[in-house]
Amino acid sequence: MTEITRIPLAGVIGSPISHSKSPRLHGHWLARYKIPGYYIPMDIAHAELGAAIKSMPRLGFVGLNVTVPHKEAVLALADLVTDRAALIGAANTLIFRKDGKIHADNTDGYGFIENLRHYAPSWAPKSGPAAVIGAGGAARAVVASLVETGTPEIRISNRTRTRADALRSEFGAKIKVYDWVQAGNMMEDAVTVVNTSSLGMSGKPELRIPLDGLSPTAIVNDLVYTPLQTTFLRRAAEIGCTTVDGLGMLLHQAAPAFERWFGVRPEVDEDLRRVMLT
Repeated sequence: MTEITRIPLAGVIGSPISHSKSPRLHGHWLARYKIPGYYIPMDIAHAELGAAIKSMPRLGFVGLNVTVPHKEAVLALADLVTDRAALIGAANTLIFRKDGKIHADNTDGYGFIENLRHYAPSWAPKSGPAAVIGAGGAARAVVASLVETGTPEIRISNRTRTRADALRSEFGAKIKVYDWVQAGNMMEDAVTVVNTSSLGMSGKPELRIPLDGLSPTAIVNDLVYTPLQTTFLRRAAEIGCTTVDGLGMLLHQAAPAFERWFGVRPEVDEDLRRVMLT
Protein backbone atom coordinates (compact mmCIF):
# COMPACT_ATOMS: atom_id res chain seq x y z
CA MET A 1 0.00 0.00 0.00
CA THR A 2 1.30 3.48 -0.88
CA GLU A 3 1.99 5.63 2.19
CA ILE A 4 -0.14 8.76 2.28
CA THR A 5 1.89 11.84 3.18
CA ARG A 6 0.12 14.21 5.57
CA ILE A 7 -0.63 17.64 4.15
CA PRO A 8 1.29 20.20 6.29
CA LEU A 9 -0.87 22.76 8.08
CA ALA A 10 0.11 26.08 9.62
CA GLY A 11 -1.89 29.04 10.81
CA VAL A 12 -2.16 32.17 12.92
CA ILE A 13 -3.81 32.31 16.33
CA GLY A 14 -5.13 35.37 18.12
CA SER A 15 -8.36 36.95 19.29
CA PRO A 16 -9.67 38.67 17.25
CA ILE A 17 -8.04 37.29 14.10
CA SER A 18 -10.25 38.32 11.17
CA HIS A 19 -8.04 41.36 10.43
CA SER A 20 -4.86 39.30 9.95
CA LYS A 21 -3.09 39.56 6.60
CA SER A 22 -0.97 36.48 7.29
CA PRO A 23 -3.32 33.99 5.54
CA ARG A 24 -3.06 35.99 2.29
CA LEU A 25 0.72 36.24 2.67
CA HIS A 26 1.41 32.57 3.35
CA GLY A 27 -1.28 31.46 0.92
CA HIS A 28 0.52 33.37 -1.83
CA TRP A 29 3.80 31.62 -1.04
CA LEU A 30 2.17 28.19 -0.84
CA ALA A 31 0.71 28.72 -4.31
CA ARG A 32 3.91 30.22 -5.75
CA TYR A 33 6.07 27.29 -4.62
CA LYS A 34 3.37 24.69 -5.35
CA ILE A 35 3.43 23.36 -1.79
CA PRO A 36 0.44 21.16 -0.89
CA GLY A 37 -0.23 22.87 2.42
CA TYR A 38 -2.72 25.21 4.08
CA TYR A 39 -2.49 28.26 6.34
CA ILE A 40 -5.52 28.85 8.57
CA PRO A 41 -6.62 31.81 10.76
CA MET A 42 -7.92 30.66 14.17
CA ASP A 43 -9.65 32.74 16.82
CA ILE A 44 -8.66 31.09 20.09
CA ALA A 45 -9.62 32.43 23.53
CA HIS A 46 -6.98 32.65 26.23
CA ALA A 47 -8.69 29.95 28.33
CA GLU A 48 -8.39 27.48 25.43
CA LEU A 49 -4.84 28.38 24.41
CA GLY A 50 -2.90 25.56 26.08
CA ALA A 51 -5.24 22.75 25.03
CA ALA A 52 -5.48 24.09 21.47
CA ILE A 53 -1.73 24.35 20.91
CA LYS A 54 -0.97 20.93 22.39
CA SER A 55 -3.54 19.29 20.12
CA MET A 56 -2.33 20.85 16.87
CA PRO A 57 0.75 18.70 16.11
CA ARG A 58 -1.50 15.61 16.22
CA LEU A 59 -3.79 17.27 13.67
CA GLY A 60 -0.97 17.80 11.18
CA PHE A 61 0.15 21.31 12.08
CA VAL A 62 3.84 22.08 11.59
CA GLY A 63 3.70 25.49 13.26
CA LEU A 64 1.84 28.68 14.07
CA ASN A 65 2.11 32.42 13.98
CA VAL A 66 0.96 34.07 17.18
CA THR A 67 -0.58 37.50 17.52
CA VAL A 68 -2.38 39.56 20.17
CA PRO A 69 -3.17 38.67 22.91
CA HIS A 70 -1.18 35.40 23.03
CA LYS A 71 2.41 36.44 22.21
CA GLU A 72 3.55 36.43 25.84
CA ALA A 73 1.46 33.49 27.06
CA VAL A 74 2.81 31.01 24.48
CA LEU A 75 6.32 31.25 25.95
CA ALA A 76 5.17 29.23 28.97
CA LEU A 77 3.78 26.53 26.67
CA ALA A 78 7.00 26.07 24.68
CA ASP A 79 9.68 23.47 25.37
CA LEU A 80 12.38 25.58 23.72
CA VAL A 81 12.54 29.39 23.59
CA THR A 82 15.11 31.25 21.49
CA ASP A 83 17.28 33.89 23.17
CA ARG A 84 15.65 36.68 21.16
CA ALA A 85 12.12 35.57 22.09
CA ALA A 86 13.16 35.42 25.75
CA LEU A 87 14.76 38.88 25.55
CA ILE A 88 11.69 40.40 23.90
CA GLY A 89 9.38 38.51 26.26
CA ALA A 90 7.10 37.35 23.46
CA ALA A 91 6.93 34.88 20.57
CA ASN A 92 5.30 35.37 17.20
CA THR A 93 6.31 31.99 15.76
CA LEU A 94 5.91 28.41 17.00
CA ILE A 95 7.55 25.43 15.30
CA PHE A 96 6.20 21.96 16.07
CA ARG A 97 9.29 19.77 15.81
CA LYS A 98 9.31 16.14 14.72
CA ASP A 99 10.58 15.12 18.16
CA GLY A 100 7.37 16.50 19.67
CA LYS A 101 8.88 19.64 21.18
CA ILE A 102 7.39 23.11 20.68
CA HIS A 103 9.98 25.70 19.65
CA ALA A 104 9.11 29.40 20.25
CA ASP A 105 10.82 32.21 18.34
CA ASN A 106 10.32 35.91 17.63
CA THR A 107 11.05 37.08 14.08
CA ASP A 108 9.63 40.61 14.45
CA GLY A 109 13.07 42.12 14.98
CA TYR A 110 14.44 40.25 11.98
CA GLY A 111 11.57 41.61 9.88
CA PHE A 112 12.23 45.15 11.11
CA ILE A 113 15.95 45.01 10.24
CA GLU A 114 15.47 43.36 6.84
CA ASN A 115 12.81 45.91 5.89
CA LEU A 116 15.17 48.80 6.62
CA ARG A 117 18.10 47.18 4.85
CA HIS A 118 15.98 46.51 1.79
CA TYR A 119 14.38 49.94 1.38
CA ALA A 120 17.12 52.09 2.94
CA PRO A 121 20.39 50.45 1.84
CA SER A 122 22.38 53.46 3.10
CA TRP A 123 21.17 52.86 6.66
CA ALA A 124 24.11 52.84 9.09
CA PRO A 125 22.71 52.15 12.59
CA LYS A 126 26.10 52.39 14.29
CA SER A 127 26.60 55.98 13.10
CA GLY A 128 24.26 57.65 15.59
CA PRO A 129 21.32 57.51 17.97
CA ALA A 130 17.92 55.98 17.30
CA ALA A 131 14.61 57.49 18.41
CA VAL A 132 11.81 55.04 19.15
CA ILE A 133 8.21 56.16 19.63
CA GLY A 134 6.19 53.75 21.77
CA ALA A 135 7.13 51.12 24.35
CA GLY A 136 4.83 48.15 23.66
CA GLY A 137 5.57 44.71 22.29
CA ALA A 138 6.68 45.96 18.88
CA ALA A 139 9.03 48.44 20.54
CA ARG A 140 10.67 45.61 22.50
CA ALA A 141 11.49 43.77 19.27
CA VAL A 142 12.79 46.96 17.64
CA VAL A 143 14.92 47.91 20.64
CA ALA A 144 16.42 44.41 20.91
CA SER A 145 17.34 44.55 17.21
CA LEU A 146 18.84 48.04 17.46
CA VAL A 147 21.00 46.89 20.37
CA GLU A 148 22.13 43.92 18.28
CA THR A 149 23.07 46.15 15.33
CA GLY A 150 25.34 48.29 17.52
CA THR A 151 23.18 51.42 17.73
CA PRO A 152 25.10 53.58 20.26
CA GLU A 153 22.07 55.20 21.95
CA ILE A 154 18.36 54.38 21.85
CA ARG A 155 15.96 57.11 22.87
CA ILE A 156 12.43 56.08 23.80
CA SER A 157 9.30 58.11 24.45
CA ASN A 158 5.89 56.68 25.31
CA ARG A 159 2.61 58.25 26.36
CA THR A 160 2.88 56.25 29.60
CA ARG A 161 6.42 56.84 30.81
CA THR A 162 6.51 53.81 33.14
CA ARG A 163 6.51 51.44 30.13
CA ALA A 164 9.51 53.25 28.63
CA ASP A 165 11.28 53.12 32.01
CA ALA A 166 10.67 49.36 32.09
CA LEU A 167 12.50 49.00 28.77
CA ARG A 168 15.44 50.98 30.14
CA SER A 169 15.64 48.72 33.19
CA GLU A 170 15.64 45.63 30.95
CA PHE A 171 17.88 46.73 28.09
CA GLY A 172 20.38 48.81 30.06
CA ALA A 173 22.53 51.89 29.70
CA LYS A 174 22.01 52.44 25.97
CA ILE A 175 18.38 53.39 26.62
CA LYS A 176 17.49 57.03 27.33
CA VAL A 177 13.88 57.84 28.21
CA TYR A 178 12.18 61.11 27.19
CA ASP A 179 8.89 62.38 28.62
CA TRP A 180 6.09 62.36 26.03
CA VAL A 181 5.92 66.16 25.96
CA GLN A 182 9.65 66.20 25.10
CA ALA A 183 9.46 63.49 22.41
CA GLY A 184 10.35 65.96 19.66
CA ASN A 185 13.70 66.64 21.33
CA MET A 186 14.87 63.05 20.87
CA MET A 187 14.83 63.52 17.07
CA GLU A 188 17.90 65.77 17.14
CA ASP A 189 20.90 64.05 15.45
CA ALA A 190 19.02 60.71 15.34
CA VAL A 191 19.98 58.59 12.32
CA THR A 192 17.12 56.12 12.85
CA VAL A 193 13.57 57.12 13.82
CA VAL A 194 10.85 54.48 14.33
CA ASN A 195 7.20 54.76 15.24
CA THR A 196 6.26 51.51 16.96
CA SER A 197 2.99 52.86 18.37
CA SER A 198 -0.47 52.57 16.81
CA LEU A 199 -0.74 56.35 16.47
CA GLY A 200 -1.42 57.24 12.85
CA MET A 201 -3.11 53.91 12.10
CA SER A 202 -6.52 54.01 10.43
CA GLY A 203 -9.08 54.64 13.17
CA LYS A 204 -6.46 55.83 15.68
CA PRO A 205 -5.37 59.38 16.63
CA GLU A 206 -2.60 60.96 14.56
CA LEU A 207 1.01 60.94 15.78
CA ARG A 208 1.56 64.59 16.71
CA ILE A 209 5.23 64.94 17.57
CA PRO A 210 7.28 67.99 16.47
CA LEU A 211 9.80 67.00 13.80
CA ASP A 212 11.72 70.30 13.78
CA GLY A 213 14.90 68.60 14.97
CA LEU A 214 14.73 65.76 12.43
CA SER A 215 17.73 65.63 10.10
CA PRO A 216 17.08 65.17 6.36
CA THR A 217 19.66 62.36 6.45
CA ALA A 218 17.66 60.29 8.97
CA ILE A 219 16.00 57.00 8.04
CA VAL A 220 12.38 57.14 9.23
CA ASN A 221 10.28 54.00 9.61
CA ASP A 222 6.63 53.63 10.64
CA LEU A 223 5.53 50.13 11.64
CA VAL A 224 1.94 51.12 10.79
CA TYR A 225 0.93 49.91 7.33
CA THR A 226 -2.75 50.90 7.26
CA PRO A 227 -2.49 53.42 5.73
CA LEU A 228 0.74 52.60 3.96
CA GLN A 229 1.79 56.25 3.76
CA THR A 230 1.08 57.68 7.21
CA THR A 231 1.04 61.39 8.00
CA PHE A 232 4.22 60.82 10.03
CA LEU A 233 6.05 59.37 7.00
CA ARG A 234 4.72 62.10 4.73
CA ARG A 235 5.98 64.82 7.09
CA ALA A 236 9.40 63.13 7.30
CA ALA A 237 9.58 62.86 3.49
CA GLU A 238 8.86 66.59 3.18
CA ILE A 239 11.91 67.24 5.37
CA GLY A 240 13.97 65.10 2.98
CA CYS A 241 14.28 61.90 5.00
CA THR A 242 14.38 58.43 3.49
CA THR A 243 11.11 56.84 4.64
CA VAL A 244 10.22 53.16 4.99
CA ASP A 245 6.66 51.93 5.46
CA GLY A 246 5.62 49.11 7.78
CA LEU A 247 4.42 46.52 5.26
CA GLY A 248 7.92 45.20 4.58
CA MET A 249 8.39 44.25 8.24
CA LEU A 250 5.25 42.08 8.06
CA LEU A 251 6.53 40.39 4.90
CA HIS A 252 10.10 39.81 6.07
CA GLN A 253 9.17 38.52 9.54
CA ALA A 254 7.09 35.81 7.86
CA ALA A 255 9.88 34.37 5.71
CA PRO A 256 11.90 32.49 8.40
CA ALA A 257 8.74 30.86 9.76
CA PHE A 258 7.57 29.73 6.31
CA GLU A 259 11.00 28.17 5.69
CA ARG A 260 10.96 26.29 8.99
CA TRP A 261 7.44 24.96 8.39
CA PHE A 262 7.47 24.15 4.68
CA GLY A 263 11.17 23.74 3.83
CA VAL A 264 11.40 26.53 1.24
CA ARG A 265 12.91 29.98 1.79
CA PRO A 266 10.33 32.32 0.23
CA GLU A 267 11.22 35.50 -1.64
CA VAL A 268 10.00 38.89 -0.45
CA ASP A 269 9.56 40.95 -3.62
CA GLU A 270 7.39 43.58 -5.28
CA ASP A 271 4.99 40.93 -6.57
CA LEU A 272 4.27 39.93 -2.97
CA ARG A 273 3.74 43.58 -1.97
CA ARG A 274 1.23 43.99 -4.79
CA VAL A 275 -0.68 40.91 -3.65
CA MET A 276 -0.81 42.23 -0.10
CA LEU A 277 -2.03 45.67 -1.18
CA THR A 278 -4.89 44.48 -3.39
